[in-house]
Amino acid sequence: MTTLGDPSAAPSDEMLPRWNVTDVHESLASRSFVDAMERSAADVDRLVALFDELDIRAQTPRAPVPADGTAADRAIDELNRVSAELAILRVYAYSIVSTDSRDDPAQSALGETRQIDATLRPLTARLADWVASLGVDDLAAVSDTVAEHRGPLMRLAARAEHQMTEAEEHLAAELSVTGSSAWGRLHNDVTSQLTVDVDLPAGVEILPMPAVRGLGTDPDPLVRRAAYDAELRAWPTIEVPVAAAMNAIKGEAVALNRRRRWPSPLDASLFANSVSRPTFDAMQAAVTAALPDLRRWMRTKAGLHGHDPADGLPWWDLVAPLPFAGADVSWNDGLDVVRSAFSGYSDTLGGLVDRAIDEQWIDAAPRPGKSGGAFCASFVDDRSLVLLNWAGSADSTQTTAHELGHAYHNTTLAGRTSLQRQLPMALAETASIFCETLVVEAGLSRMSGTERLAQLDVDLVGTTQVIVDIRSRFLFETEVFAQRQRRTLSAAELCELMTDAQGLAYGDGLDQRTAHPYMWLLKPHYYGSHFYNWPYTYGLLFGLGLFARYQDDPDRFRSGYDDLLSRAGMDTAEELGMAFGLDVTDEAFWTASLDVVRARIDDYVDLANQVDSTP
Repeated sequence: MTTLGDPSAAPSDEMLPRWNVTDVHESLASRSFVDAMERSAADVDRLVALFDELDIRAQTPRAPVPADGTAADRAIDELNRVSAELAILRVYAYSIVSTDSRDDPAQSALGETRQIDATLRPLTARLADWVASLGVDDLAAVSDTVAEHRGPLMRLAARAEHQMTEAEEHLAAELSVTGSSAWGRLHNDVTSQLTVDVDLPAGVEILPMPAVRGLGTDPDPLVRRAAYDAELRAWPTIEVPVAAAMNAIKGEAVALNRRRRWPSPLDASLFANSVSRPTFDAMQAAVTAALPDLRRWMRTKAGLHGHDPADGLPWWDLVAPLPFAGADVSWNDGLDVVRSAFSGYSDTLGGLVDRAIDEQWIDAAPRPGKSGGAFCASFVDDRSLVLLNWAGSADSTQTTAHELGHAYHNTTLAGRTSLQRQLPMALAETASIFCETLVVEAGLSRMSGTERLAQLDVDLVGTTQVIVDIRSRFLFETEVFAQRQRRTLSAAELCELMTDAQGLAYGDGLDQRTAHPYMWLLKPHYYGSHFYNWPYTYGLLFGLGLFARYQDDPDRFRSGYDDLLSRAGMDTAEELGMAFGLDVTDEAFWTASLDVVRARIDDYVDLANQVDSTP
């Protein structure tokens, strides 16, 4: 988005696409949607009855017989069908809520899907106990369906060791609707509906918070500072209810993890992401070693913006374009950049951009009531819904590439069942990071001088967010969990933990006087999952490793890439890595990926030394 002080140049909401889901259901009040909701609730009830009939629950360990194979076929096939249909209803309702949290009927419909899901989820726990009792490999000998789902079922069998009793798991699922799920909804509602006066150079404007956050990439430093100041005025007005949401959600997780016998919340997160502790430790060791290099980049960027590098980079300039960067990016120009880079990989990937526009998959404009940030949700068949908050910047362009990368991943999953396509977050970032890298490398290949420096800056902004800022979020959440086991935390304490974590992660790369104490409040992932943060770092560095394989042998890589993506919900992180000859348990792999980042930082510093540092 161009500077809001020049509204005549800013893209209007009407100029940016909105998604359209009316071909699936005309509205929430349509007969088709009402019938589908009623059918989904009835199907879940019938599925419960089927699991009871087949006695799909914990058993005394025994060798399976052919009748067990028949039972497995029926139970798994029906679970996949019912889960897939409910997922479409949930995403349909969320497509409305995420673009207008004030829509009460949509909120009600989304709540209803969550209530149905609360009845469905305990069946997965029962299936986990059942396959653990009989043995997945032995059961696969009498069931083709089990054989086709071996990976997901092995994960379920391992999960059975960390489950409560059947009754307790059912109660936990039911209570989550009025517990963590309700608190997460509160967070989304109050943050998406927040507006604030921003003292812009052209005058005061009242803006929704996603638009204010988008001003962080504005070329005018006065606008960026005004947006930062407005944020720090606005977030305290909602800190009390959001702190309550944080405490409730983390408190629930602490209680459930204890009863499920997880040594720590991190262990539960690693299991959920199909990543082993040796792999995680290897990645973290490499990241820790790389932090000084990323801080060096931040200090260099501070100098380019006219700050004293010794003081570090002010928060409001962390994601800012360089003073001599090109003009704002129009929506169509941004799409052209993404389309061109994608087409350089394959016609199929390039064609996805036009398909997403033609079939109205994308909602791009920030507006009151709309969720902040960006996401991609799998919808019907191989179709996705992509939410953006387009800010007219090179960073927005890369975000578009990232989310369309998720959409491409979803096309490869279209032939998989619900159980097969439940992606761990760490592996769900594979295609999105790869697609971002395509855009970056395509730009760098044709650029030199200050233009190249500006492109490197955009890339390193994103990299720093995913490595350094994610590191601060990981440290913050670790400490929140540690303290939440003993007591609730006030908003002031959460702010203090946040700035402490930023100090440890950013170090002298950031002007610590400008640290952002409310990052805990604005990031929705804290309120919908636990330790969501490190999987993004995993995805970035794994994606860079995959890109190196692509450059080594493009044709061979293309021949296996789509199959790898389609298996992301079926294999472990280590298995997927080995499919491309990558040993993710070895710190050397992560160091090699970070060496790509270091090389870009060296290039950036060399180019920065050749330009005038006066903005």
